[in-house]
Formats: sequence, C-alpha cells, structure tokens
Amino acid sequence: QLQLVESGGGLVQPGGSLRLTCAASGFNVGNSYIAWFRQAPGKEREAVSCISSGGKAIAITYTDSVKGRFTISRDNAQNTVYLQMDNLGPNDAAMYYCAATMAWRLSTRPGPCRLVYDYWGQGTQVTVSS
Repeated sequence: QLQLVESGGGLVQPGGSLRLTCAASGFNVGNSYIAWFRQAPGKEREAVSCISSGGKAIAITYTDSVKGRFTISRDNAQNTVYLQMDNLGPNDAAMYYCAATMAWRLSTRPGPCRLVYDYWGQGTQVTVSS
C-alpha cells in the first residue's frame, strides 16, 4: 500500500527553522516525482517545491516566495524526502503536504510543480508566531 507520512511541523518563532519529513512506503521516492504543497486557512493550496524523479538530470523547483530559504532533498536509502525551511515568516504558516506521482502528467494548475500528483500525505502543521 502506497503511503506518505509527513512530520516535523510545529510552532516556530519568526526567523526560525523547521525540517519537514515525508516518509514514503509502497514505492521508491528515487523513481518518483515528489512535491511539497501548503495551504493556509482561507487560501488555496499552493506548490512550495518539487523534485523530479532520479536520473541524470534532477530538476528542483521552488515557488518564488521560498527561494533562498527552503531546500528540498531526497534520501533514497531512507525512502524519504525533506523540506528544510529557514528564516520562516508568518506567511509560511500553513498545513504542509507531501505529494507523489510516478507519471509525468501536466495539470492545468498555474505556478510551479504542475504535475498531477496522485498520492498525498495527511499533512503537518507549521505555525509561525512569536
């Protein structure tokens, strides 16, 4: 059974850091397209970052608002994907979701990370407050 489980969220002060973890089972993250999305109350879900499947050229994408602050990475041995988030601000507060797909299919969704992601985790909450 394919499963994604996020962890690592919590309460952090502005300027602080968190590392989110997406633990996968039932498939190999190294052969998959993985993305992090977030959704704040009253706002649409947005793609934060994504990483392509393994190979000679791995593509990593970030939405503009997190460039230089967030880093996505993948540990194939642990079958896990991470999102390191630094210099967090109030606008980063949201529920963060990990998503995966094995197929390259484009959605009509605007912005970065436009693949259709078939599998989703339950989310981990990030709160930024002093």
